[in-house]
Amino acid sequence: MRNALWKLSAGAQAAAVRGGEISAVELVESHLERISEVNPRVNAVTQLLAERAREAAARTDRRRASGEELGPLAGVPFTVKESTAVEGVPTTFGAVRFRDLVASADAPPVARLRAAGAIPVGHSNMPTLILAGMHSRSELFGDTVNPWDPSRTPGGTSGGDGVAVATGMAALGLGNDSGGSVRIPASFCGVAGLKPTAGRFPADHRVFGPDDPGPASQILVTDGPLARRVADLRLAYEALAGTDPRDPRALPVPVHGDPLPGPIKVAVVTDPGGHGVHPTVREAVAHAADALRDAGYDVREVADVPRLDEALDAYGRITATEFAPAWPVVRTLLGEGGDRYIRMSMERTPPATAAEFMKLMGTWLGIRRSWAEFLDEYPLLLGPVFTEPPVEPGLESRDRAGHERVGTAMRLCTVSSFVGVPGVAVPTGVRDGLPSGVQIIGRAFREDLCLAAAQEVEDRLGVLTPVDPRSGVPFAAR
Repeated sequence: MRNALWKLSAGAQAAAVRGGEISAVELVESHLERISEVNPRVNAVTQLLAERAREAAARTDRRRASGEELGPLAGVPFTVKESTAVEGVPTTFGAVRFRDLVASADAPPVARLRAAGAIPVGHSNMPTLILAGMHSRSELFGDTVNPWDPSRTPGGTSGGDGVAVATGMAALGLGNDSGGSVRIPASFCGVAGLKPTAGRFPADHRVFGPDDPGPASQILVTDGPLARRVADLRLAYEALAGTDPRDPRALPVPVHGDPLPGPIKVAVVTDPGGHGVHPTVREAVAHAADALRDAGYDVREVADVPRLDEALDAYGRITATEFAPAWPVVRTLLGEGGDRYIRMSMERTPPATAAEFMKLMGTWLGIRRSWAEFLDEYPLLLGPVFTEPPVEPGLESRDRAGHERVGTAMRLCTVSSFVGVPGVAVPTGVRDGLPSGVQIIGRAFREDLCLAAAQEVEDRLGVLTPVDPRSGVPFAAR
């Protein structure tokens, strides 16, 4: 077992530490060795916390030796996105300007994973300020490489976590998602990812000071875990859920809801909005639908999801309006070319007037109501994460055509974030050398239903990772 501890699932790692089969120090060292071997080729881990991780592991081993009961994630190494605070470590957001912005305390999700016994081993890469695009390229740390194919993006904005988990450098990754930023890198890297219901996990999204953000940032952004197995996502989900006085949005909702009368109905929408879908993505959705049928779900093709195009427009206008006052300053922090993605977004979707914004807030509520009614009939929705296979790095920032193509492909992620419902990305196989996957979306606060269905898909279609990066993958910061 000791020769490849990093290959074990998070659940198996924690069980072995709790049972004394291995020490937490051995487990952390195994991952540090894996990082040393792999990270130079993929550039996913940005700030390695080796000595801190060793010290935390030694404390875990002392607690076990003294007879203390260890948590469900005892000794499990995890990475943390560069936008999420780890006490005593710079929260750089991938920007040169913030390379010395040392965090005074752990962000709530980091604190909760630590409380469950997990150990942060490093920060992970992302687009500069989460704003430079979908591809995980930062001004401070450069490009992260997809371990399946260096000519494809690992996705983002939590791409560093997706790659770290997929390659075995960490058992869990802690990212965040406001329109696909956990689910897309999970799908592009061949791992599983959870975007929870808005209000399920406590967080602190104050970015550069004491002021809280506006309504879009408060509601749309959710922290979420990535893992190689759905069962590990469940462990992380149970650890992350709960309340925290730092976040009055987080609600004390049970992590497992009442059982539904079976068979549970699953709506299948392969081409949301009718904007087109690649044959390999269509095939992935079909394979997942077959897996759920085999598991006893009542799987039904439906015409479409509610009000997709209207929701996409409202999402764009609300976020543009909220962001516009800060843009003249923020664009100067993005580094050379880092402003292209948001600049094209702002040109495409200008800010609303005050009267228009108030009307948009009503539209937002109405769309959430329409989705609640839809999910009342169909407790689960199966569809694509991204309607194309993984695309080339930086396509979304290259020109308007690339920007539009990426925005269209991630449309189901965008809309499900807008309505605040949970979604689990789960792999379905490998096609043309690249991983494929789907997402399972559910009713608000029914992550348990999404995870259970994703587990059935995984049981039938298999686990794809850990994967070794293709030999000779070069890394060159751009």
